[in-house]
Amino acid sequence: MSKIPSFDPRQVPFEMADRHLPPVPDTHLHPLALARRFSAPPSWEPEIRVEPRFLDRELSAAAVLVGLVTHARPTVLLTQRTVGLSSHAGQVAFPGGKSDAEDQDAIATALREAQEEVGLNPRHVRVLGSLPHYTTGSGFVVTPVVALLEPGFFLAPNAAEVDAVFEVPLDYLMNPAYHRRHTLQTPIGPRHWISMPYQDGAHERYIWGATAGMLRNLYRFLLPA
Repeated sequence: MSKIPSFDPRQVPFEMADRHLPPVPDTHLHPLALARRFSAPPSWEPEIRVEPRFLDRELSAAAVLVGLVTHARPTVLLTQRTVGLSSHAGQVAFPGGKSDAEDQDAIATALREAQEEVGLNPRHVRVLGSLPHYTTGSGFVVTPVVALLEPGFFLAPNAAEVDAVFEVPLDYLMNPAYHRRHTLQTPIGPRHWISMPYQDGAHERYIWGATAGMLRNLYRFLLPA
């Protein structure tokens, strides 16, 4: 059971955007540069590791696929979850989910879930590596598996789980001028989060919570020293 009432994060005003921080240079966002970064990781610390718990349940292992599509201007593959799901309904998310006993590791979980949710064939996926575990307020210990996706793949979203699949430019998400900070006072104390709203044609894709937190960690990982 949730310790805080349900709320619409879009209705919570943002306090500031991180315009004072530098964006990741475009030269660091192309496939060869990304592959080099993961092959020789820098010394760094993720900004967000653990969210305050708001659901009372045991922790569960999970993994998501942070798919970077290698267009001339690289993008990030994201989904809009259906409104009827038991967790994170209607939210923007990476393809992914809870680990199964049959999964060899987090990479296997991320690839399996991406194929089940959006029909992404693993042959189009080149795994670069993983970011540190991210523990969500809903009780999942998530491994973000970062991979390059070769354009031209076919997707077949599972309508029971996914309302839409879309892409957001990587340079937009790696620019903290678009990272907005929010605080909501709750019965268990203040809840803080980052949002990264993106206008996708007629749709506003409201990226927030764990998805935005993992993207923020990717920003920290890719930022030059």
